[in-house]
Order: sequence, then C-alpha cells, then structure tokens
Amino acid sequence: MDEDQSARVTWRDGRLPVCARFDDPYFSLADGLAETRHVFLAGNRLPARFRDGFAIAELGFGTGLNLLATLIAWQRAGIGGRLSYTSFEAFPMAADDIARALAAFPEAQAVSAPFLAAWSRGEERFALGPVMVEIRRGDARASLPRWPGRADAWFLDGFSPAKNPELWGDGLMAEVARHTAPGGSFATYSAAGHVRRALQSAGFQVERVAGYGAKRHMSRGDLGGT
Repeated sequence: MDEDQSARVTWRDGRLPVCARFDDPYFSLADGLAETRHVFLAGNRLPARFRDGFAIAELGFGTGLNLLATLIAWQRAGIGGRLSYTSFEAFPMAADDIARALAAFPEAQAVSAPFLAAWSRGEERFALGPVMVEIRRGDARASLPRWPGRADAWFLDGFSPAKNPELWGDGLMAEVARHTAPGGSFATYSAAGHVRRALQSAGFQVERVAGYGAKRHMSRGDLGGT
C-alpha cells in the first residue's frame, strides 16, 4: 500500500486511535461500539429492517468497527441469507493499528479474526460468515459514481465535516441518494446544517435526533420520506 494512501494513526492515552491527517478520532472515548449501535444501527432502524439481500454502504471504513457491530447484530437477529456491506475508504488503516483499536471492544474483537486475516492479506472482497464485504479504496468522489450498487442503508461516517469536507459535499451526497434503493435510509453522527441541507437537496427527508453520549444531535433520514 502506498504510504500516501494509508492512514497515519496516533494514539491518545495509548488506546484511542486518531487520524493524523484529519486530527480526528476514529470513535468515541465514551464507548465506540455503543456509539455505532446508536448512530448507525438504530439510526437506520436496524436490525428491524434486516432481510436476505439487505445492502449497507458506508463512507469511511476506519477501524471496521461498524462492520463488526453489523455482523453481531445480524447474527443476533437470526436472519437467514446474506447481507452485503460496501465501504468506501480513501486512507485505509494498517491491520496492526486496526487490531490495536479493536482491543478496546472485546465483543467486536471476539468476531474480528476472519476480518483481520483478510485485511492483512490486502483483500478487498471477502466473506464474514453471512456478510459479503467489499472495500472500495480511494476517493469516494471518484469511486462512488462508478459503483453499480444501491444501498438499503447508508452509514455516513467520514471524519468531522469541518476537517474532512470532501466526504460531505453536495455532489457526494447527491451520489449517495442516487445509490440508495427505494425506501432506503441514511444515518450519521453529524448534525451540521450544511450536511443536512445537502442530504435534503439530494432527496432525503432529514431528521435531527438525539446523538450519542455528550453529542446532543445526529441526523438520520429516508429517501423520499418512505
């Protein structure tokens, strides 16, 4: 992997990974796994909407914590069939850094070995039991328009819009909507006004709802209000 395309990680208090490029942590100190469940799973009304063939797409793969939380939720829900999970990531983390980060979450760490093995081999498509994973590396502004798929639920998990504005612009939010299935949804920790307006302009009915922990608000919504 080209060094310029890989994530440079520093560690706060020896346990919280921070992206040096954007000076932003990968997850909440308060409990990143609980944050993922509140924002991305509950924000998309999951696991209640899970079904065979359900498709999730994500902007910002990071440590893979959202993927592992989704895998756990799918398994607990006892859904038959397959789930697809596509994530767009411009600056992938090294496997050793991911493993170190996931050590903070024993529940996620317990199901992480197949993922870490695939990631260490540089695989961009792999199966985690019933979850079919595809990682699309590179700038999402270029890679998302070329993606042939559509998602039933989006996890919008880029770094802070103030620090990583490329992942929150009007054009990319329009592509998110274009790659959303009828009745599809999104959720994000961000409640920034320009992000909500971009998603509304793209066709989503947007709600500002209670955030996780000390964060007062987050955003979620459905395409066309369905």
